[in-house]
Amino acid sequence: MKSEELKTARKEYDRDRLSEEEVTANPFELFDIWLADAKIADPNYFNAMNLSTIGEDGYPHSRVVLLKDAKDGAFSFFTNYESTKSKDIENHPKVALNFFWKELERQVRIEGTAEQVIAQESDDYFATRPRESQIGAWASEQSSRLESREELEKRVESFTKKFKGKKIPRPPFWGGFKITPVYFEFWQGRMSRLHDRIDYRLTTDKSWTNKRLYP
Repeated sequence: MKSEELKTARKEYDRDRLSEEEVTANPFELFDIWLADAKIADPNYFNAMNLSTIGEDGYPHSRVVLLKDAKDGAFSFFTNYESTKSKDIENHPKVALNFFWKELERQVRIEGTAEQVIAQESDDYFATRPRESQIGAWASEQSSRLESREELEKRVESFTKKFKGKKIPRPPFWGGFKITPVYFEFWQGRMSRLHDRIDYRLTTDKSWTNKRLYP
């Protein structure tokens, strides 16, 4: 693609606005409203979120994961505890999330601290996964080097035979993380790049303050 095409690629954001009347005292309430709107606009990917961690090399690492729970003031996702993202979190538990809903011309940035969920919560979620995904969790040594696709398929075949006719338990190396936020920013695209931005910060007394930001 030519650089001129990138320079001239533009879209005016005119779908909605974020007024002070819509701003809730608690950011989780506004997030729930926006998440429900996103589910209607894009039911397949409304819970996709970019997770950014800090690697051992000091560089930020980003990838898209799926939000699987939002309760008790925390956001949860599930993964292999031996993966790169899990090792990043173990070393640097402060992380960032970003939700982008292009159909609504909205995004939400979140910063907080990640920690493993209790084992029972991981067990409960694992039990809801399709059987093929459960086997996949056992077969994948996530983030490790894989010599060929055939090697992975052989591992899937092996675990399929191992658990044939049996209930598949959760692998001990697989489970959830929950992120407890200390910061939110709600972004609503507006005309002429004069976007609406409202941020929330958690205070020392565990209450939330919010303010409008310049776009």
